[in-house]
Amino acid sequence: MTNPPRIVRAPRVGGVGRPIPRTTAPTAEPVPDQAQEQRAGSSARISLGRVFQAESANYFMLLGITLFMVVFGLVMVLSSSSVESHTDTDNFFSRFWSQGIYALVGLPLMMLVSRLPSAFWKKTVWVFLGLACFLQVLVLVTPLGVEIGGNRNWLRVGGFTGQPSEAIKVALVVWLGVVLARKRDLLGNWKHLVIPVVPVAGGAILLVTIGGDLGTTVIMSGIVLGALFFAGVKIRYLALGSLLVSGLALLVAFSSKSRVGRIMAFFGGHSAVNPDVQWQINNGFYALASGGIFGVGLGNSHSKWSWLPAADTDFIFAIIGEELGLIGAVVVLVLFVLLAITFLRIIHASSDPFAKVTTAAIMVWLIAQAFVNIGVVLGVIPVLGVPLPLISAGGTAMISSMIAIGIVLSFARETSRENERAAHGISSHA
Repeated sequence: MTNPPRIVRAPRVGGVGRPIPRTTAPTAEPVPDQAQEQRAGSSARISLGRVFQAESANYFMLLGITLFMVVFGLVMVLSSSSVESHTDTDNFFSRFWSQGIYALVGLPLMMLVSRLPSAFWKKTVWVFLGLACFLQVLVLVTPLGVEIGGNRNWLRVGGFTGQPSEAIKVALVVWLGVVLARKRDLLGNWKHLVIPVVPVAGGAILLVTIGGDLGTTVIMSGIVLGALFFAGVKIRYLALGSLLVSGLALLVAFSSKSRVGRIMAFFGGHSAVNPDVQWQINNGFYALASGGIFGVGLGNSHSKWSWLPAADTDFIFAIIGEELGLIGAVVVLVLFVLLAITFLRIIHASSDPFAKVTTAAIMVWLIAQAFVNIGVVLGVIPVLGVPLPLISAGGTAMISSMIAIGIVLSFARETSRENERAAHGISSHA
């Protein structure tokens, strides 16, 4: 019987159980600590890249224009209000400091709102709209309401005075976005327009109208019509609504002697009830005419020396034209054109009907209000008493405009996230 072959084992080197060293060294692999450090460094680089690439060009464009307009407005408020501030409080900077505080409050609010998701507004808009309307009712029926310039549209609590109508604007644009987006497939039926829009939006506008603020009433009516247009409502319905709104505006305008005086002053007449309106219009013309092309220089306005009423609010555009000339006035117009273009870019980039309609309503609000303010100074329309958005003095107007822009910034962020997910093939519901 043949013995089985004997297996010859290779001699061990370096002690029992240790393998023979190989002639070719294997590829060096990092030890666990080094591997973790490499992964951590890679994650840090990716996270840092996402921080810088997180927001879209539309986001930064809107944010940059807004911040520039706020800073520019603060400079012009300081220049246009210094004389009146010294006359009222013996302090050249009192109105400027007040406006600066409101800007410092509005900026973090704008950034906070820009981080809120659309779902937050869809769930809470009824609460905000109801609260804003409740504050407006307090203006009308309680001693907390304050009448200024013939309009009972201010609420005074302690040392704070604000306009609830500005809060209604913010809530109204979001409410219109939510409702019209939900009903987008039913907007061809006029009943689905009348049922939500007339009682809710019409009621909110009526509360402001009762207080006598025709300027804000016109802007809010424009907001509603603009939202309906961008929501895809038929033109014949919009035309009919515009006629109805125009008729109601005329009735409201001629129901007050103060407003009739403004209309007469616009056509060159004289009103014994409101004789200062014609004075204001004429001095606004003088301010613009004296500015020429290059202006008289920042801070060198003559009209602000108690010649032009509301130089830092309703007629601040006249001071801009006087001190910075035609060039400064054109710069302001270009800023609002760029603002409108940015809004339109965000509307075009978004696929969410809610974001589209709400952004459109905010665009109509700010651009229409700028048009009305500048049109009053140029003598194109009667004096309505609305501030120049982001530039004129006015605390609640400044904060409400910045919050509205914060909402649009949140839409730009969400659109950027959706595009990023789509580029990587990730579902938005993942």
